[in-house]
Amino acid sequence: MNKDASYWIAIAHLPRWGYLKINSLIVNFYHENKLSPEEFFQLNKQDWRTIYNLDDNQINDLVQAKADLPNNAFLAESLYNDGYELISITSPDYSKTLKSNLKTSHSPSLLYVKGNNKILNKQSIAIVGSRNASERSLEFTDNISKLASLDKKVVVSGFAKGVDKQALDSAIKYSGQSIIVLPQGISTFSVGFKAYYKQIVNGDVLVLSTFPAKATWKSELAIARNPIIYGLSEEIYIAESGEKGGTWSGAIDGLKRNRRIFVRNPEADEKVANKLLIKKGAIPVDFNGNQIELNRKVNSIESNNQTQEQLKLPL
Repeated sequence: MNKDASYWIAIAHLPRWGYLKINSLIVNFYHENKLSPEEFFQLNKQDWRTIYNLDDNQINDLVQAKADLPNNAFLAESLYNDGYELISITSPDYSKTLKSNLKTSHSPSLLYVKGNNKILNKQSIAIVGSRNASERSLEFTDNISKLASLDKKVVVSGFAKGVDKQALDSAIKYSGQSIIVLPQGISTFSVGFKAYYKQIVNGDVLVLSTFPAKATWKSELAIARNPIIYGLSEEIYIAESGEKGGTWSGAIDGLKRNRRIFVRNPEADEKVANKLLIKKGAIPVDFNGNQIELNRKVNSIESNNQTQEQLKLPL
């Protein structure tokens, strides 16, 4: 991957292309035409136009990306020297769970990681919830993390305060493994790397980002990160949600994708949106994550138009 890293960085961050357009291009040149990223960038404008049916704006984006290759090469070398890895969507190390859940239209084409990348292809669960979660929600999170760790499942979280941080710290406390999904570039996470240095070195924590390596935290990146958390996970548990925000939008998006979303069944006196999610199709669970049968009328959420989901990248 090191040899092609600069090219994958260029492809992954083509401006305004989106995952579907980028991944469709990768399918065309890499899987169908059997070209490496380097060989693809050696093609001329006419080749890009005729073979790949790209328009003037897309070709201009590729020309600019080609001009940036020397800078990308320097960045990639710096990242590798500092112990980071770059995993393209064509790599066998890429998370099969992520690719299966998000399909071509929503799978990031490049993962920046630090730590034990073998964690990416282990059984996994996500535990998510509000930043200002109640003690009940944090106790639920701790218990689900404990049960997951005992069951050798990797706990995926987003490193936000509240439920996310509790999920991570509980997985570590119970000798489990965890994936931290960042809302920023991986090289800007210096504080976190210092705090979890031991766990990263020991292979128990993997730090992952899908954003440009030097990108700083932004609210839109935090929102864009949430589907990645869900995508990396085979099971999704929500400790606590409000009626808006990242947990709510992530749950609604997951339900639209026909994911099974498990939600802590709240007490009658709790002012949370958990019951609303249950009405929309989420599955209520008890303190131990066991499904609860409730008499309820479920308002189903229609699935997204699946036509763009037909195209799947080879695993």
